[in-house]
Order: sequence, then C-alpha cells, then structure tokens
Amino acid sequence: MIRWGILGCGRIARKFASDLKFVEDAALVACGARNAASADAFAKEFNIKHKHYSYEALVKDDEVDVIYIATPHSHHHEHALLCINNSKAVLCEKAFAINYKQVKEMIDAARSKKVFLMEAVWTKFLPPFNKVKQMIDDGMLGDIKSLLVNFGFKAPPDAPQRLLDPSLGGGTVLDIGIYNVFTALFFLGKPDIITAEAILTAGNTDEQCAVTFKYNDGRLAQLFSTFLSDCTTEADICGTKGRIRLTSRYYTPFATVEYYPGRLDTKQIIDTGRPEEGFGYQYEARHVGECLTKGLIESPVMTFADSLSLIETLDSIRRKAGITYPADEQL
Repeated sequence: MIRWGILGCGRIARKFASDLKFVEDAALVACGARNAASADAFAKEFNIKHKHYSYEALVKDDEVDVIYIATPHSHHHEHALLCINNSKAVLCEKAFAINYKQVKEMIDAARSKKVFLMEAVWTKFLPPFNKVKQMIDDGMLGDIKSLLVNFGFKAPPDAPQRLLDPSLGGGTVLDIGIYNVFTALFFLGKPDIITAEAILTAGNTDEQCAVTFKYNDGRLAQLFSTFLSDCTTEADICGTKGRIRLTSRYYTPFATVEYYPGRLDTKQIIDTGRPEEGFGYQYEARHVGECLTKGLIESPVMTFADSLSLIETLDSIRRKAGITYPADEQL
C-alpha cells in the first residue's frame, strides 16, 4: 500500500484526493496546509487520518510515503525541496517550477538524495492521448507536417488571484499554455525556432499568447492560449495521410479522437475505451505507485529530461514574449 500525503488543500488537491480512491494500492493518510481551517476541512471531507497545520509537519510524518504538491507553481521549487530533503517521494503539479534553474535544482536534489520525483503532467498517462501516439507510430498520419492547439477561456471577474499575479507565476503560458507546449513537444519534438507574441499586464504576465514552433524540416506548430475569451480547447495534428483531432478539452480523459484519412469530410471516431470514473488523476497516481514499488527515483514515462525540455521551452517562450517573474531575477 502506497501512503499518500497532499501538500496544499485547494481545488486541484480536492480533485486528486477524490481520484485516489480509484487507485487500488493507494491510501490517502495525511494532508498539510498553512491554514488550520483548510487542513481541518480537507481532512474531514476525505476522512484523512493525519492533518498538519504546516508543510514542515507533513513532510516529517513517518506514515507518508509520497507527497502530492498542489500549491501554486511559484512555490513548487521550495516545497519539492522540502519534501526531497525529508526523504519523501514527490509528485509535483505542473508547471514543475518557474524556470529551468529551479527545475534543475529539484532534479539534482532528487538524484542526490535518491528520492522519487515526477512532474504531474497527467495528460501523458491518459488513454486518448496515448491512442493518438499509437496511431501516429502506426503510420496512420504519414509524415506529420503541422499541429494546431488552442486553449482558452474568459476569466470571470472573481477569478483566483494566481491567474495573473507575477509573484505566483501567473499568466496563460504556465497555467494553460503549458498543455499546448507539452503537446507540441510530445508529437513533434523540440523546435528549431520559436516565436511568441503576448498581450501583457502591467506586471508582465500574459493575458493571451500566440506561439509558433518552426522545424528545419518544414514542420510548423501554432499554439494559442488566452484568459480573454472562450475558444476551442482542441488539438489538430496533420500529416501527409490524414488528420487527427482531439476534441474539446483535448488534455483530459474525456476527449474524443477523430480521424480524418485523406478527405476532411470523412470522419472516423476512434475507440479509446470507456473513461474511468473520476477526473482522471488516478492514471498518473497509479504510475507513481508502480515506480515506488520498483524503487525508481525517475519515471520512465515522464522523465527528468522531459521536464527539463518542457521548462526550457517555456522559458524561451517567455523571453520572446516579454513575460517575466520575480523569480527570474535569481538567474
């Protein structure tokens, strides 16, 4: 039985906690928050045995094997190091950290302490996404020539402060654009040329951002993210033999995979299996449990190299678009 603790008791933590009940060898035994009322409410909601009123107390809990970090990404570096230095395995929400320097320090610490660490890019473990990868590997698209991904919504007036706060790593690129970037890297690899334009706030975070990846072999990817309007959250992957479309909320287990072989008006719905109950976080949680059972410190699916490539690309996009954070001043 893998004993889980959750660091940070907000919205995403509640989704993850809810999905742990679908993981056969997982037990949620502890939670930690800096606010006692938050920890109390979270522990009561999920019937958690140990509640801690500080993150320091959580990481010293001897009954916890692995900790899921669900705080804003501006704090991931600090909290991951806290866990690692106390020999707690870590599944840390994306973005892994604010910049490459922070991610590299987290990975170096995990290697030095021989402690498991993985970025929680949950999409990589989901059936629709992996079905598309299989279709591409099987040659159903021929040679991929282009990729188009959009992710956007109109932020409500009462949107969380973190969405645009530079001190919390706000803006679309690290919050939702990371899905677009990850998708392009997964299917096309690292680009040779990156261009990016953004609409910036007074604090140099982005309200929307348009990114182009160009490859020397002629491939292109266009990625768009926004908090200013509702747009299709879909991915189109186009090749010499056809097109694959991951429909609305393409990054979730509930996306539909559409295949257009040749002519665009000929659509096939690809069977990816019936989605499990829950939000879909159990897939990555299961994988973490398998890694811990095998004594691994690095996932063979979401590797350290994957996380370094992702954050390096995000850093490049931010530089091109003029998006800056206080943490960048430490570089």
